[in-house]
This record gives sequence, C-alpha cells and structure tokens, in this order.
Amino acid sequence: MLHPSYTDLMEKVNSDVEPGEAKVVNSRYSIVMATSRRARQLIDGYLIDGEDAQTVADKKPLSIAVEELYNGDIQILNEKDEEE
Repeated sequence: MLHPSYTDLMEKVNSDVEPGEAKVVNSRYSIVMATSRRARQLIDGYLIDGEDAQTVADKKPLSIAVEELYNGDIQILNEKDEEE
C-alpha cells in the first residue's frame, strides 16, 4: 500500500490553492504521472539541492518521489508553467 495515500497527496498538493482557483491535481493519474516522472529523473541522477546521492541509492526512486511531493520539495506544474 502506498503511504501517503493518493488522497493525502492530492490534498497536500492542492492545499495552497485559493478558493475558486483551479486545483493543481484533479485525479490520481496526475499524481502517478508526476511521481513516475520524478522517479525517472532520480534514476538518471537528477538530484535536488541538499539531496545526498547515497540516500537516494538506499531507497526506491518512487518512494523518494512520493516523499518529495508530500513534503513539498517538488511541485507539479501545469503545461503553461512548464513551458516557462
């Protein structure tokens, strides 16, 4: 079982959205795509500032990606923001 759950991740990612604004994440699919993309980056060696390569090697990339998303270390960008 995935911890935190999809629901918890969606709530966390959308927690900074003001009432009336579009949510960052509307489905589990968005969470899956974002974490899988980040896991592939980790496999390829793309670390964020302060991340230790040994720590990454000790954990599974998907677990790290989920943890980073939940902790706010990474953000999900919409297509418009991604282009900028």
